[in-house]
Amino acid sequence: MTAVTERDIRLLSDALGPLRDREQVAARLLEASAKHSFDPDKELDWDSPPEPGKWFWPPELLSLYDTPLWRRMSEEQRMDLARHEAASLASLGIWFEIILMQLLVRHIYDKSVTSNHVRYALTEIADECRHSMMFARMIEKGGAPAYQVPRVYHNLARVLKSVSTTPGSFAATLLGEEILDWMQRLTFPDERVQQIVRGVTRIHVVEEARHVRYAREELRRQMVTAPRWEQELTRLSCGNAAKVFSVCFVNPQVYENVGLDRREAVAQVRASGHRREVMQSGAKRLTDFFDDIGVLRGPGRAMWRRSGLLA
Repeated sequence: MTAVTERDIRLLSDALGPLRDREQVAARLLEASAKHSFDPDKELDWDSPPEPGKWFWPPELLSLYDTPLWRRMSEEQRMDLARHEAASLASLGIWFEIILMQLLVRHIYDKSVTSNHVRYALTEIADECRHSMMFARMIEKGGAPAYQVPRVYHNLARVLKSVSTTPGSFAATLLGEEILDWMQRLTFPDERVQQIVRGVTRIHVVEEARHVRYAREELRRQMVTAPRWEQELTRLSCGNAAKVFSVCFVNPQVYENVGLDRREAVAQVRASGHRREVMQSGAKRLTDFFDDIGVLRGPGRAMWRRSGLLA
C-alpha cells in the first residue's frame, strides 16, 4: 500500500476546501430561506384596484425621463409609459427566470442530491417559479400586455441553455438579476408607486438577495478552478449577454402603445445622458464584482462598453 504523504493530505484539503465553503454558504442560504420566504398569492392584495395618481414605476427610472420627448408628454402619457415599461420589465424578468431555472437544473444534474448546494439550487428554482407567476399577475394587474424579447434573442437563448458553461451560466444569471434588483430597491420604498408594485418588488428584492449571493460565490469559485478556455469563453459570452440585455431592457413596442413615434423615442433613449447614467449605476455593483474576479478582461470588456452598461 502506498504511504500517504503530508503533501497528499495538503492537496486533498485544497481540493475539498471550495466544496466545504460551497456547502457552508448553501447551509446559511437555506436557513435564510426558511425564515424569509413569501407566498405572493397570500402576501399581496391582488383584489384592490389600481390607486389613482400613482405610478407603476418611478419616473426617474423610465427610459425617456428627462429627454426632449419626455418634456413634451402630458403627465397622463408619462404615467401610461410607466405602466407599459413596468410590464416590459416584468416580461423580461420572466424570460430571464425561465432561462435561469433551466441553467440551475443543468448545473445540479450530476451533483449530490443530498448536498446543501443542490438543496439550495432547488429552493431557488422554487423561488423563481413563484417570482415568474408574481410578475405575470403584476402585468395583468396593470392592464398592459406582456412584451416578448425579439425573436432572434428568444431563439439564441435556446442555444445558451444547451451549451452554456457553468461560469457562463452564473455570470448571465447575475447580469439578469442585479440591474433589475438595483431598480427594485429604489421602487419598493417609493410612496409615489402603486402599492401592488411596491409589494412585488419588496418580495423580489428580499429573495433575490439570496440568489445573488449563491451565484456570486459559485462564479467566484468557478473563475478560479475552471480551465483557461472556459474562463475566456465566459468573458466573451458575458460581454455578448450584456449587449442583449441592454437591447431587450425596454421593448420599443412600448412607445407605440402609448402613442409615441417609435423611432424618435428609441433615438432619444440612446442619446439620453440620464438613461446612460441610470443603466451604468444599476450595473456598477455587478461590473465592480466582475472586474474583481477577472470576468471583465480582453474583448469581453470592450463588448460591455459597447452595451452602455460600463463607463
